[in-house]
Amino acid sequence: MTRNRRAKLVKIGQMVVESEEAPVPGGNEYLIKITAVGVCGSDVHYFEHGKIGRFVVEAPLVLGHEAAGVIVGAGPGADTARIGHRVAVEAGVPCGRCMQCRSGGYNLCPDVRFLATPPIDGAFADYIVHSADFVYDVPDDLSDEQAALCEPLSVGIWANRRAGVGCGDRVLVTGCGPIGLMAAQVAREFGAHVILSDVVPSRRDAARSLGFDNLHDATSSPVDGSGIVADVLVECTGVADVALRAIRTLTPGGRAVLVGMAPEEEQALPVAVIQSKEIMLTGVFRYANTYPLAIELFHQGRIQVDPIVGARFSLEDVTAALKISRIDPSCIKPMVLPG
Repeated sequence: MTRNRRAKLVKIGQMVVESEEAPVPGGNEYLIKITAVGVCGSDVHYFEHGKIGRFVVEAPLVLGHEAAGVIVGAGPGADTARIGHRVAVEAGVPCGRCMQCRSGGYNLCPDVRFLATPPIDGAFADYIVHSADFVYDVPDDLSDEQAALCEPLSVGIWANRRAGVGCGDRVLVTGCGPIGLMAAQVAREFGAHVILSDVVPSRRDAARSLGFDNLHDATSSPVDGSGIVADVLVECTGVADVALRAIRTLTPGGRAVLVGMAPEEEQALPVAVIQSKEIMLTGVFRYANTYPLAIELFHQGRIQVDPIVGARFSLEDVTAALKISRIDPSCIKPMVLPG
């Protein structure tokens, strides 16, 4: 029987790698050998705090949801012709029956099973099983890391779709972390003029290396005191004061999309500004129907990840992978390579 190493969060700040029997795929499922997993801010938050909002780690949990791999086995009903194919793994598997699923907004399914969201185990492992409907073949010219990063790229795509970003829009992206840099590149591909803001110099440098030159140093002045004027806000920091100030930069009829998740459940907003300018304000929760576009954008070379991907770690070094961004802010996206 094939053994399967899995990196589990057993208590706050402590990961343990255990070897178990490999899982067996069920109906319409594949067994996937994991080749690359991105470390997300949510993984770090679970590692440091044991919870995110209403999602609380109450038992040992395998982290990691930005995954790519190779199909090595098929359960009943899954197409065996795909065995051997390299795939990007969409992390959430919705129920397919509720009103949200039936209307296309399956990211809002109340019964979704999302990798590394308690109590569902994630992909810091040698092998996982996953629904055949939510693994996507990737072309040979996509690296394993690009295939894994289709997940955060999907968040960027969804944010831009929710904001209705189009040609000529002035888009302010607050936060030059992985999601912000992905969202900014998508906005550019959608024809927008992009402004990026961050307090960390190395992250602004990463944005510059991606070809963005309209960069705001948020340590020198808040965005609402910088003269920035935007049609769209894509807020990726999750910092309440940043959202409050950035909304004030919007033109009348502007659109604001809150992507970054704040630690607190409630925060202040400039309600008078939102009302007087008729600003459309919405949140973003994951994504839906984005993976084909994410794969195509990578395939066409339209999205770059080299300035985003930082250090690479083995499965045994997953604790270091979860700590590195706090130690070295220039490491924007750590990757775990189980193989």
